[in-house]
Amino acid sequence: MPVEHDDELREILRTTRSIAVVGASVKPYRDANGIADLLIRAGYDVIPVNPAYRETNGRKCFPTVQSIGRPVDMVDVFRNSDAVDEVVDDALAAGAKVLWLQLDVVNEAAARRAEQAGLRVVMDRCIAVEHRRLIR
Repeated sequence: MPVEHDDELREILRTTRSIAVVGASVKPYRDANGIADLLIRAGYDVIPVNPAYRETNGRKCFPTVQSIGRPVDMVDVFRNSDAVDEVVDDALAAGAKVLWLQLDVVNEAAARRAEQAGLRVVMDRCIAVEHRRLIR
């Protein structure tokens, strides 16, 4: 069952240090770009993940979470719901602790599989909204 209680969400946001942003974008009008920037300004170590780019938000962009080459606390997903299965595989192989599926990203089967493998899952929530609401 995805994390839904404020106490758990707050604890995830407070203990997370590194965030792989899957679906990172160079386009300033895309949510992935603006939210990554907000997370950087909030003090998180944001690592963009998108095979289409070499750099986003002033940081090196990686093709996969695994290719980052070091563990990340959270994988924040800005992809279509049907792409979540492959992101779960990548997050598990990379040793992530949390899978955060952004607003309108819903894949119950992939979320269940991630949870069964030990990841905490947040689904269909905007990390920027939750950070402003619970941390600021």
